[in-house]
Amino acid sequence: MRNLEKYKGVIPAFYACYDEEGNISPEGVQALTGYFVEKGVKGVYVNGSSGECIYQSVEDKKIVLENVMKAAQGKLTVIAHVACNNTKDSMELARHAESLGVDAIAAIPPIYFRLPEHAIAQYWNDISSAAPNTDFVIYNIPQLAGVALTMNLFAQMRKNPRVIGVKNSSMPVQDIQMFKAEAGEDYVIFNGPDEQFISGRVIGAEGAIGGTYGVMPELFLKMDEYVRANELGKAREIQYAADAIIYKMCSAHGNMYGVIKAILKINENLELGGVRKPLPALTEADMAIVEEAAKMIRDAKEKYL
Repeated sequence: MRNLEKYKGVIPAFYACYDEEGNISPEGVQALTGYFVEKGVKGVYVNGSSGECIYQSVEDKKIVLENVMKAAQGKLTVIAHVACNNTKDSMELARHAESLGVDAIAAIPPIYFRLPEHAIAQYWNDISSAAPNTDFVIYNIPQLAGVALTMNLFAQMRKNPRVIGVKNSSMPVQDIQMFKAEAGEDYVIFNGPDEQFISGRVIGAEGAIGGTYGVMPELFLKMDEYVRANELGKAREIQYAADAIIYKMCSAHGNMYGVIKAILKINENLELGGVRKPLPALTEADMAIVEEAAKMIRDAKEKYL
């Protein structure tokens, strides 16, 4: 019998943590993990988009995951994104993740070359075979990966007993309903786009994984609480406030994750560094946006919590 309850809730995507030289900071990783434990989220999604996975080496990703597991001490559901743009490295990361005892591994499809669906299925199944005792989550993010999870490909993947669900980051909320209707109760569909958290939850997503949850986890936890209580008017009010914060964070010259890390330094005293090139760093002018977004978060917490 699958244990799916551990996936049903608010799961922030973990941010890349760097030292002053731009290398992975084990201390930063452990501090951020402790912060998530303290905030009471369901789990963390490690080495995904928010973790700048495209710009991390295999060794970088191992260091991050090792320090997450060390600090989490079994208090968080841990989903490790292990996809690289080749099968060999992805399988190595899958084996490593299983050796650390993660709850699940996840993977986007290979990017750049437009592979046929049977090749994508083979890629995912090869990765899964390297972690034969670990759940597998399909990551559907067509706007970045360049390929979408079709119902045919999803059906192929459900032949793999380790596949337990989909992290759906496509923008149409209808996709969540379609995956849920196709898969049934024995699979978990995660809402991906943060701006439609309550929409995804209402239409059938049992869990949610998002890149902005980490800078304001209390707001998403409160939305989740209201959705579960069917108090959708209250949930919508917080969703609008969270969306306004997201739009503000996206308005900087520098990358949004740089804005988020700067906000976490102001609001939570977390030192996580900047972002890795070629992602653009924050400029001096961006600090006004950082300060404004940080205040918007503090004000929203004061108003809604």
